[in-house]
Parts: sequence; structure tokens; C-alpha cells
Amino acid sequence: MKVLIPEEGWKKKAFTIIYRADTPAGKLFDISLLVAILLSTLLVIWESLPLLNIKYREFFFYSEAILAFFFTIEYYLRVISIRNKKAYVLSTFGIIDLLSIFSFFVSLLFPQIHFLIALRLLRLLRIFRILRLIPYMEETIYILKALQNSYRKILVFLLFVFIISVIIGSLMFIIEDGSDGFGSIPQSIYWAVVTITTVGYGDVAPSTSGGKFLAMILMLCGYGIIAVPTGIMVRETTRIRRSIKLCKRCGNNDNDGDARYCKRCGDKLITED
Repeated sequence: MKVLIPEEGWKKKAFTIIYRADTPAGKLFDISLLVAILLSTLLVIWESLPLLNIKYREFFFYSEAILAFFFTIEYYLRVISIRNKKAYVLSTFGIIDLLSIFSFFVSLLFPQIHFLIALRLLRLLRIFRILRLIPYMEETIYILKALQNSYRKILVFLLFVFIISVIIGSLMFIIEDGSDGFGSIPQSIYWAVVTITTVGYGDVAPSTSGGKFLAMILMLCGYGIIAVPTGIMVRETTRIRRSIKLCKRCGNNDNDGDARYCKRCGDKLITED
């Protein structure tokens, strides 16, 4: 953390307020920021209502312009007050912050993407840091790491499901002879995907005995298809829970396997049993 803190001066004071939620001024700043983000998102939602949009068009525009100016100043202060600027600019929150500001100015040129300003809602994720809810994000960290470690297995499995869907869809096109919604192979593949995932919209359904029998087999296979990626994720998550060194205080999970203290904040680490 020391490599991020600037030298003495107004930048250090700004850094303490902006990046340190454990101080009264920092918590007030972050809560004010969250209120502004929520207000900005609500304005976008209300503006999507035709009657309100017509009646309060100018109010919405100027309100969003003021908030966009506030977020621009806030982003500038975040960049200027940190020593390692790249650490913030390329971080997840840094990218989200930039996109939320950029979306407003782009919407001035391309009004059709105006409602992408709702991206600011993603910044509400800061509430976990402000209210010290990091320990409650442990499961999210475990799931994300499990996805990272097992994505190849899941991709291979999804490829297999896609191939099965193409084969079954083609067979259904032949069996149903192009009737009852199975007018083409792509339409039949769509039915196969909807069926094998147990979604079952019901907009397309077989009418022949052979088609119903094939659909029945595909429905039963759907339950097993759901269970396979679930099993992969559960096994990988369990393994990670036993080996990860997650800091309960700051949420850092990039600690060495034999570490006893967090490399970011210095708090004592607890290994999952």
C-alpha cells in the first residue's frame, strides 16, 4: 500500500479521503459517491419512461450533466492523488469508473446509447469496501478462481453439448419433415438447445411419435448436462477453499501459499480447513 501513497502534501490528503474508507472523511466521501451513483442510475431509469422523458427532458439532461462533471472530477482526483497511477487506471474499478464517465459524453454524439449510463450502477460494488463487507465476498472469490481453473473443462463440455444439439436438431428436422415449427435445421437446433437446457419455451414442439421419443431422450439428458458443470465447479471450489490464503480484512487473495500475514495490509491470514 505504501507504494501507492504519495508524498506529503495535498495529494496525500486527497489520497486518504478518496482511497481510505476507514477514516470519517473517507467514509463520508464514499457514501456521498454511492448516493450520486444511485441517483444517476435512477435518473436514467426514470428517463426511459416516455411520459417523464417528455415532461422533464431538460431536467434529466442537466442533472446528468452535473453528475457527469462530478464523476469526471472524482476520476481525475483518483488518478492524480495516487503514486502508481497505472494501478488504479487498469484496475477493475478504474475501468468501470472511466466507462461510466465516457458513456455520458459519447451519448451526446450518439443518443441511441444514452441508457448505457446505467453502467454507473456497477460502481455500487464499492459498498463492500465501505461497509467492510469484504469477508462476505469470499464465496465470490472462490467461484471466480474455480471458473478460472476449470474453464477449459467447461468449454470442452459446452462444445460437446453444441455438437449434440446440432446432431439432434438435424435428426428432428428429418423426422418432423419440416413441419410444426421445424422448418429448417437452424430452427430445429434452436429447439434442441431450448430442450436440452430444460428451458422449454414451448413455441416449437414435435408432433410425430419419433420426434416425441427423441425429445424425451433429450429432456432426460438435460438433467445430466446441468449436473456435469456443477460437479466440476463444486470440486474445484472445494479444492480452492482448502488452499487459498484469503485476507479477511482487505480481501486480498494474492498471497503466497505459505504466507502467514497478508502482503497488502499485514493482517494475519486464516487458511480454510
